[in-house]
Amino acid sequence: MSDLVWTADLNTGIDVIDGQHQQIVDFINRLNAVRNTGDTQEISSIIDGLVDYTLLHFAFEEALLAEAGYAALSGHQKVHELFAKRIQNYQERFASGESIADELHGLLSHWLISHIRNDDAAYASAVRGPMLELVEETHEDSWLARLLHRIFGASKH
Repeated sequence: MSDLVWTADLNTGIDVIDGQHQQIVDFINRLNAVRNTGDTQEISSIIDGLVDYTLLHFAFEEALLAEAGYAALSGHQKVHELFAKRIQNYQERFASGESIADELHGLLSHWLISHIRNDDAAYASAVRGPMLELVEETHEDSWLARLLHRIFGASKH
């Protein structure tokens, strides 16, 4: 299977979200690059990083959606919750010695693109205006700066 390529049709129009999605694509591509090497330490590191980053992204996205007043937030959270359980199950299977890298790569590749094009596109069109106002607050003590620091340990810059 080849690497995922970020294309313009995957953009939500919200740069901070698009950047996080691109980071997830990078993790998926790193998994693709090492999945057949047999380097279980590297595969484990990538899987752990991918799971952690994805869960942080979900928390950030949900907080931003709540702040923007997204009416269908609970449904979006449920999609995230179900997916998080699936990838944590893969993480546990890998930790117990099962070879899941190919299966996980396939799931992630298809799920992420589908999720962005469908679920995330639905919220983007509904709340793009309020979300852009929220993310445009650039001072260090802004709501976004505090949230990014709390979740990702860094500022948005």
